[in-house]
Formats: sequence, structure tokens, C-alpha cells
Amino acid sequence: MNRIVLLITGAIFIAVVFTGCHMGGAYAPKNTEKYALENESKFVLLDKGAQRSVTCSGLQERVLPDGRLEVTANVRNRENRRIEVQINCVFKDAQGFPTGDETPFSTLILTENAQEGVKFVSMNDKARGYTIRVRQAR
Repeated sequence: MNRIVLLITGAIFIAVVFTGCHMGGAYAPKNTEKYALENESKFVLLDKGAQRSVTCSGLQERVLPDGRLEVTANVRNRENRRIEVQINCVFKDAQGFPTGDETPFSTLILTENAQEGVKFVSMNDKARGYTIRVRQAR
């Protein structure tokens, strides 16, 4: 009888040791600096295909008379072939948080080594910053 109790107690002890015992409390978020490019950059490429094929040769921003932000990006095809990408813009407030004003992804077709200007205008006067995002069209 003592032997069975000892075996059960040992099994419980081993189970607790190997599974860990969470004692509560909060945890700090992981990878807060590692994947923060969209918070820091005004132009980001969302996948490897876009990274290989597209670059931005210039950004122009201006505030319209009614307070809205207008942004123009010169998007350039780096390859010697026609490519199709999708592009959108997320407008942000002065602290870098989205204002809820995000354009839908639109298709942009770039011929060989071509450059094209793409214009975005915010829908309200809260926008002070932005991030233009480009991804490969599927």
C-alpha cells in the first residue's frame, strides 16, 4: 500500500516538474521590436516577391487646404519584366496610430523597369503620417 502511494506521489511530482506550473501574473509581449517596420517606415514591402521586384524612388506629402493629407509615391519596377502588385495606404495620427482611414488594396501594373506615381488622399483631417504597403498580386 505504501509503495502505491509512493508511486502515485512520484508520478504527480514528475508531471508537475515537466509540465511546469504557472503561478499567475502578466507576461511582457514578445518580438515588439523585431517586426515593427510598419510602425517606423513610410513605405513597406509585404512579401519576398515585392521586395525583389519593387522599390520606391520618392515620396511626396502635402496637406490640402481642408486639412487632409495627400501622399504620392513613385513606385518603380526593378525587373526587366512586367509585374503586377497591389498597393494601399494606412493613414496614421501624430502618435503613429491608425486613424481608421485605410485605402483598399488596388492593383498596379508596372511594365519593364517602369516608374509610376501613385496618389493617396486621406478621408479626414486626422492623418499626420502614413504607411504605404505593397504586396505581390496573386
